[in-house]
Amino acid sequence: MILNGEYISLQDISLQDLLVQYGWSADLIALEVNGKIIPRSEFDTLILRQDDRIEIVSFVGGG
Repeated sequence: MILNGEYISLQDISLQDLLVQYGWSADLIALEVNGKIIPRSEFDTLILRQDDRIEIVSFVGGG
């Protein structure tokens, strides 16, 4: 699968498990899979496949 423009080799994995593996907090990101924005309510149930393209954007606070 492609994660933020880089190929990663993972077996099918839930979106939530991917976030945990990479240390991302679901509250602080926006997520897109194959061009579709994914609501947080689907993070636990969405299973990512090898041919998926995932983009994760984290929110950064500042002034």
